[in-house]
Amino acid sequence: MLKKGSKLYSILTGSCPRCHEENMYVDKNPYHLSKLYQMHETCSHCKLQYKIEPSFFYGAMYVSYGLTVAIGVATFIVAKVFIGLDLFFSFMAIIAALILTTPITFRLARNIYINIFVHYNPEATKNVHND
Repeated sequence: MLKKGSKLYSILTGSCPRCHEENMYVDKNPYHLSKLYQMHETCSHCKLQYKIEPSFFYGAMYVSYGLTVAIGVATFIVAKVFIGLDLFFSFMAIIAALILTTPITFRLARNIYINIFVHYNPEATKNVHND
């Protein structure tokens, strides 16, 4: 399920959506906050330019919003229904969960967004190495 060639692999690992050979980010750890958004300009293997156009990743804000809502709803259900916390502590759990997952959400949103527009091509790596 999670192997090269799948969208899920590229989204969860942050690898190049075209060749899945290189990580798009300078630092793989999203919790190094000073480097959270630092991306390579292009993939060193297939030469894909990650910023397809100026302000390309602004569209990822919509994906980030959806992910944040999903995390908030899931946290509320777990805290209120399964754990049995009262309303105040359920909302405190949501705030804590959102703060802790914000760096991951930001990166996942970018990964999902670029994978909407760029598809895996196993020939991309071969073509570069044969030159």
